[in-house]
Amino acid sequence: MFARTTPWPLVALFTAGYLAPYLLPTTVGRLDSGLPLTATQAGAVGSALLLSSATAGFLLASRVERVGARGLARLGLALAVLGYGTAALTGSVPAVVAGAVVGGFGSGTATTVAATRIAAERDPHRASTLGLLSVSALAAAVYLTVPHLGSGHGLPLAAIALTALAVWPLTGRLPGPTRDVTAGHDRAPAPHRRSGLVLAAAMVCWSLAQNSLWGVSGRIGLEQAGLGETALGAVLAAALGAGLVGVLAAGALGARLGRAVPVGAGTVLIAGCIALTASATGPASFTAGEIAWNALYPVVLSYLIGLAASLDPRGRWAVLVGSASSLGTAAGPLTGSVLSAQAGFGGMGLVLGAGLLLVAAPMTAVALHTGGRPLLPGAVRRRGGHAAAVVAAQTGTPSGAVPEVGAHEQPVVEIAVEAPAVPDQDAYGTAGPRQPGAL
Repeated sequence: MFARTTPWPLVALFTAGYLAPYLLPTTVGRLDSGLPLTATQAGAVGSALLLSSATAGFLLASRVERVGARGLARLGLALAVLGYGTAALTGSVPAVVAGAVVGGFGSGTATTVAATRIAAERDPHRASTLGLLSVSALAAAVYLTVPHLGSGHGLPLAAIALTALAVWPLTGRLPGPTRDVTAGHDRAPAPHRRSGLVLAAAMVCWSLAQNSLWGVSGRIGLEQAGLGETALGAVLAAALGAGLVGVLAAGALGARLGRAVPVGAGTVLIAGCIALTASATGPASFTAGEIAWNALYPVVLSYLIGLAASLDPRGRWAVLVGSASSLGTAAGPLTGSVLSAQAGFGGMGLVLGAGLLLVAAPMTAVALHTGGRPLLPGAVRRRGGHAAAVVAAQTGTPSGAVPEVGAHEQPVVEIAVEAPAVPDQDAYGTAGPRQPGAL
């Protein structure tokens, strides 16, 4: 048994990359109040940040090995410090927008490197769970601390920049460029192409629904549930604390239920929580919906990240699925605003819940399709192998020891074997070699 070591540099890098989306509500809200921007314009700045982050993922998904994780991570963290730091220190709207875009690209670069390296870990679900635990804890601390430090748009942005700066020293433990990656191998298509594309498309809609509600949660709490600003901040912090509990539960559960059950059933439960939160008309129902939703969201997300990582050990699908998720995240606040304006908060919740129920089916199908159990050694038949698969499922054969169901068969090569020489007895009783075929 190998001792399971914790990949702390990857966890820290994951935290630095994911912090910006987690702080999106307070970042956008403070842009609205601290700068001469309307709510729609502030939301557009947040969307530009997330779109820039997604762009980094799409551009760098297949280049981490060739360029090197260490160099790309340092580049991403430097851009995050420069972009978010500039946006935090200036009151000029164009400079804030430019800084948010540059910082978003840095966050996306850090997330790309973290996702790629996590996919190569022995237990990618454990590593991603630790990353979500870390970013949830840090975001909760920021939500509790920032309101007491004063107003202005710079504090959340400064928190992201300082996190990136603190993570920088840990990048020295990341690998450099991979010298033996050939050009042909680097351009080789990612495996499980159909499953990866289905998962990426579903993740756009999945993240869109989550962040449509997250983007207007503050308005629901203030305008419909009757909470004050201080009470609302406490509810959001408590919700992120529930997310910590959810991540811990996901880590403890591990792969005992596979991925299909947490992804499918978890998404269905999230749909119900979104409908409950959006229709809340009092503090109790709003708090219950927010806490339940935030407890389930990181659990399902951790399994989705692990599922994407399992599709390609080089991490390309993990990066591309994460970038697709960022696209949905970027469009979420605008979608939530439009839906709530047209159908009200309750109608928005019903629409988002119905959309999640629709995407739960293809995501569960991908988890089932790519979660085949290994076969027992020696039990693979020349055609089929389903009976052996049943035996393997019952005996708990360790993963990775033998080919999975549906794996390509190895070619059969005929090897000519010459008959061995047989001792012969000559006339005097001594042994002499007999030539093959001799009488």
